[in-house]
Amino acid sequence: MILALLIGSTGRKRETEMRPAEELRYLILAAQREGNRQLAHALRPLGVTPSQAEVLRLLAEHAPLSLMQLGELLVCEAGTNPSRLVSSMVQAGMVHRVTAPEDRRAIKLTLTDRGQETAAQVEQVEAELYAMLDASTAGFDRDSLIRWLGGLVANQPSGEAIERRKNPGTHYATS
Repeated sequence: MILALLIGSTGRKRETEMRPAEELRYLILAAQREGNRQLAHALRPLGVTPSQAEVLRLLAEHAPLSLMQLGELLVCEAGTNPSRLVSSMVQAGMVHRVTAPEDRRAIKLTLTDRGQETAAQVEQVEAELYAMLDASTAGFDRDSLIRWLGGLVANQPSGEAIERRKNPGTHYATS
């Protein structure tokens, strides 16, 4: 591990110390990966991935949603068409596709009974994760950190999804 940090992309030993910006980049990446690993481990007994858990929680909070509306809220998927992810969840019996009453051509996504039960279990896993994050950031200026990280992702698909979640119902696509 240390050797990997010392060797640059050319295979030569590093001649300078790691720049603070570079260290910050890798710390953000490492924190995201470790957090995702911990979440995946906690979700494994429920039989869902972190991406599926995100869909379950969003549908539990906002259903019915069109595929595009769901895509606009997802952080785990790029773009606004998470059709493969949703299809796997329909096959697993957690998500149901229903015809929208206002437009028979439109499909809305809702949770099945199994999806609702699993979403409630995911909520408990998330509560434990958030308690751990609260404890690990105690004594730090979280508001400043949130503003700074928000600035990094502003005007990017993931940042926009987070903004839509903070203001539910105000930015959904119409289809």
